[in-house]
Amino acid sequence: MEINTHNAEILLSAANKSHYPQDDIPEIALAGRSNVGKSSFINTMLNRKNLARTSGKPGKTQLLNFFNIDDKLRFVDVPGYGYAKVSKTERAKWGRMIEEYLTSRENLRAVVSLVDLRHDPSADDVQMYEFLKYYEIPVILVATKADKIPRGKWNKHESAIKKKLNFDPADTFILFSSVDKTGLDASWDAILEKVNE
Repeated sequence: MEINTHNAEILLSAANKSHYPQDDIPEIALAGRSNVGKSSFINTMLNRKNLARTSGKPGKTQLLNFFNIDDKLRFVDVPGYGYAKVSKTERAKWGRMIEEYLTSRENLRAVVSLVDLRHDPSADDVQMYEFLKYYEIPVILVATKADKIPRGKWNKHESAIKKKLNFDPADTFILFSSVDKTGLDASWDAILEKVNE
């Protein structure tokens, strides 16, 4: 499948099933902590400056945002988790919304789970990974902000993340940087492989 990433736009924002697009275009969901660089990942992947709005206020995405890519694929940006300034009720609501999408969406092919290469995965990161494994949803683990760590230390950080997550070697692990585009091709390869399976 050839995808023209220039032909990308935000399609719609959904709070629940009734708002999801009704067709069979494959979808890749993106999940991660609020400040992990999800919007930067989307913008880098689609070669756009600010299709996904990066904000100084983490926790801005409160709905499922569907991005249409060339009418062949969609990215679905799910609300960032683990952001403290959000009330418990709000968090529970997001949790249900994310869970409903991840467990019931036929179009979903895989989840790009983003973690920050610089830090050990948080309890929320571990929970998300375990949730995806439990529901047997294919995972592409992307460790962002690789440019902020010297290359010589990448292996050490990668091992620490894999250990903390109890990482399944059957899943894909990618080091990524939206600054120097490290991991861009590898991410597209992994995504298209899941879409074409």
